[in-house]
Amino acid sequence: MLTYLNTVAFGIYPYIALAVLLVGSVIRYDREPYSWRSGSSQLLRRKQLVWGSILFHVGILLIFFGHLVGLLTPIWVFDFLGVSHGAKQILAIVAGGGAGIVCFIGATMLIQRRLFDARIRTTSSFWDIAILLMLYAQLLLGMATIFVSLQHLDGEEMVHFMSWAQGIFSFDLNAAHYVLNAHFLFKAHIFLGLTIMLVFPFTRLVHMFSAPVRYLWRTGYQIVRTKKGHSPAE
Repeated sequence: MLTYLNTVAFGIYPYIALAVLLVGSVIRYDREPYSWRSGSSQLLRRKQLVWGSILFHVGILLIFFGHLVGLLTPIWVFDFLGVSHGAKQILAIVAGGGAGIVCFIGATMLIQRRLFDARIRTTSSFWDIAILLMLYAQLLLGMATIFVSLQHLDGEEMVHFMSWAQGIFSFDLNAAHYVLNAHFLFKAHIFLGLTIMLVFPFTRLVHMFSAPVRYLWRTGYQIVRTKKGHSPAE
């Protein structure tokens, strides 16, 4: 029974979550393009939003790309570079822990602002609050796993998670087996992460796909016209 539930949760559910993430995002962008935004509440209360948002976004981006590189980089690459599994795990603990603390401070500020400012809570939708709380819970679970990882620094459990993640993307039918004996905190962390992917298209998180990266290589200046009819300034 345990093996069956593990297969459903970590062998089948990932594909459902990824399919809804991709297809749902495309459908939303096509059918509701004007809802494709972050829905900022900056005008209602700016100062706390700025600091909370900066800390939250810096932390979560470091965590996201850390997970992306750490889980999906082939194991042989680390072996080729001479990075042992134990060293990789220590690096993940230190870097992930630091980014987690930064993100935790920012998320706490944003949640306090979202829930306890009457005007902001009134203008918040169900998903505005729900996704923020889900991300907060995911962050707490991730930080809790650090204490589990510190109990065994050989890196073998890290290899299992890498094998699972890479197995999902390579359509390995036995991918779920790699996390069968993982600590329940890791399993909860993975499952909630997949659930966040599942609800992604229905939340403000879709604005991640519209990050203004193109401004980094845009050539030329933006032309701005004044209301008084003056000549455009560059």
